[in-house]
Amino acid sequence: MSDAIPGPDGRPRCPWGLSTEDYVAYHDTEWGRPVHGDDALYERLCLEAFQSGLSWITILRRREGFRQAFAGFEIAAVAEFTEADKERLLGDAGIIRNRLKIEATVANAQVLADWAPGELDEFIWSYAPDPATRPAPRTLSEVPAVTDESTALSKALKKRGLRFVGPTTAYALMQACGLVDDHLVDCVARGGA
Repeated sequence: MSDAIPGPDGRPRCPWGLSTEDYVAYHDTEWGRPVHGDDALYERLCLEAFQSGLSWITILRRREGFRQAFAGFEIAAVAEFTEADKERLLGDAGIIRNRLKIEATVANAQVLADWAPGELDEFIWSYAPDPATRPAPRTLSEVPAVTDESTALSKALKKRGLRFVGPTTAYALMQACGLVDDHLVDCVARGGA
């Protein structure tokens, strides 16, 4: 028996993906799909950090505001942000105005600007577990919040100077970016379907 439940079209989905229309679209077309590219992964890493302590729907509904505020999450552009930019961001109602998270987003871009092109992508994806060793979860209780891989990724990112990248945030990144497929076994979106 699976926790998957029928969605608006009658096809089974992970229950969390049915709570709002925003979630249905995100669940069906983005979450768990492979994301590549340094800027794309930087964006997801930043958004997961901003989500910490909040509901993901809060971030999802402000994603366009975040993109505008943070120069489309282009690492090179955000790395050039000044103290004036940080102050501007603290007044931007289109994002979550958390000073520590804003500071970390800029500081992380400054660290990543020194990495070689493609290095962040390769680095993050090197922590993807072998899918053959991970059976598809049947119930939500089988979906972890932290894994050995996310703990290792978190430690490695911190060692390289990144902030707001704890093991839970790292695992949320792994789920969102398709390093793991935590769609329930009967979910229509399992395996990128």
